[in-house]
Amino acid sequence: MGIYEELKARGLIAQVTNEGEIRELVNNGKATFYIGFDPTADSLHAGHFMALCLMKRLQMAGNKPIALIGGGTTMVGDPSGRSDMRQMMTFETIQANGERFKKQMSKFIDFSEGKAIMVNNADWLLELNYVNFLRKFGACFSVNNMLRAECYKQRMEKGLSFLEFNYMIMQSYDAYELFKRYGCNLQFGGDDQWSNMLGGTELIRKKLQKDAHAMTITLLLNSEGKKMGKTQAGALWLDPEKTSPYDFYQYWRNVADADVLKCLRMLTFLPLEQIEQMDKWEGARLNEAKEILAFELTMLVHSREDAEKAQEAARALFSTGGDLSNIPSTEIGQADLDNGMVDIISLLVKSGLCPSKSEARRAVEQGGVEAGGEKVTDFGKCFSAAELSGEGLVIRRGKKNYNRVVLK
Repeated sequence: MGIYEELKARGLIAQVTNEGEIRELVNNGKATFYIGFDPTADSLHAGHFMALCLMKRLQMAGNKPIALIGGGTTMVGDPSGRSDMRQMMTFETIQANGERFKKQMSKFIDFSEGKAIMVNNADWLLELNYVNFLRKFGACFSVNNMLRAECYKQRMEKGLSFLEFNYMIMQSYDAYELFKRYGCNLQFGGDDQWSNMLGGTELIRKKLQKDAHAMTITLLLNSEGKKMGKTQAGALWLDPEKTSPYDFYQYWRNVADADVLKCLRMLTFLPLEQIEQMDKWEGARLNEAKEILAFELTMLVHSREDAEKAQEAARALFSTGGDLSNIPSTEIGQADLDNGMVDIISLLVKSGLCPSKSEARRAVEQGGVEAGGEKVTDFGKCFSAAELSGEGLVIRRGKKNYNRVVLK
């Protein structure tokens, strides 16, 4: 099985143009391909993780990745999949986020000489002369066709700014520049980027009289899996300071039964034959498949050591044995006590299990809080310094959210 056939078998390919040529390029390691990453936050998230794994797979098959940091496009903001306009970011913030992306990407992609490159579209987009750009490229884009694009439809109902309307043209121009500068002959992106990528293919054809290719994959955060990679607190980050390895592990350990095999195929590097065997598993064995998924992904994003610690902590909480010191913990000091005591509401907020005291009260009133293995029904419940000392007090909110509060 070639790498192209494997991508299809893993459910990664949603749409493709020039399939025969693309199969030839990819399977023979002749593709120089790019995926864009707009640095709208200071960390990559689970959606980016899918793209990085795809780049890793293709690089392992001999193809050359181009990781494009959207330092220029982020100044405008992608309207795809959004009901409102993105918050405007300063150039300095965008550049700082881009630098953090580079470090995280290096865990997945080999950027050594000749293996892959990382570029920033700010290098060409921010230097463009507006009038000259319009004269040279404006006629290549049909407004009627642009307005029919899926990425604009939702925003058209609530108001699409002219600023965002330019995003498709800018992304298309990226493909044009990458083709000229680096011989990039293939594009990958989420299925919500299809129209933007076709725009790049068409621009290359019209301006350079060259054939070009476009391909899209279904990312886990798009289309059918749009809710995947989202926690109650927001995105599932790759930065351990924003989403701890334990929380990352627990998220994948608790995916829905119907999603386990899909995630194993799309996100892990386990052989397809091994994954197909798991398709027969039921009951407790299905939980074993979830553990395998969580362990593999935590190891990929963080390290084997982090994955082992997270697994040990989860088993300590949900089965028997294990080391509770590995679950997420929060330290408090004597200053957090009132007459040697601290109430459950304060502990829920300080531990991050609840974002506010009002939500903490609701969680207690609804019977969703435990402390030290016992349900808490009184939001006035207090704990002593002795109960918080040593290994601390394990607090649970809901079925799956734990934190160990320790008095130091």
